[in-house]
Amino acid sequence: MVDKLLGHWKLENSDNLEEYMKAMKVNIILRKVAKTLTNYEEISREGDTWTLHITSTFKNSKVVFKIGEPFKDNTLDGRYVLTTFTIEDDVLIETQEPLNKSHAPSRFERKVLEDGRMCLTCIATEENVVAKRYHQPYTP
Repeated sequence: MVDKLLGHWKLENSDNLEEYMKAMKVNIILRKVAKTLTNYEEISREGDTWTLHITSTFKNSKVVFKIGEPFKDNTLDGRYVLTTFTIEDDVLIETQEPLNKSHAPSRFERKVLEDGRMCLTCIATEENVVAKRYHQPYTP
């Protein structure tokens, strides 16, 4: 059930993040900074309105959305995209279609694993490059 995602999450580790960011055309300086950060995600829901709050020592983001309703967004790496969140089984899916043709589309899948960690799968859809970021639940 996707309700398992509700709560606070702290980044534990990442696999293949550098290659994913290269595929997304993130500049080398931002890639180096992103690899050193510990970030936190807070996922909440009130009625049919969801909030995804991402914080780090570098940059923060707060996205308020409804499932299935596209909206314009500015990503943490500076891309302007049309974002849509959907739910498939127990996975919260975020698709980002670029508003600038020079930017790449992406897909993010958040799921709680059997061991209680959240896995954020980051997919550079054109290049089919995948990174996985593992988060532990935590109490702020």
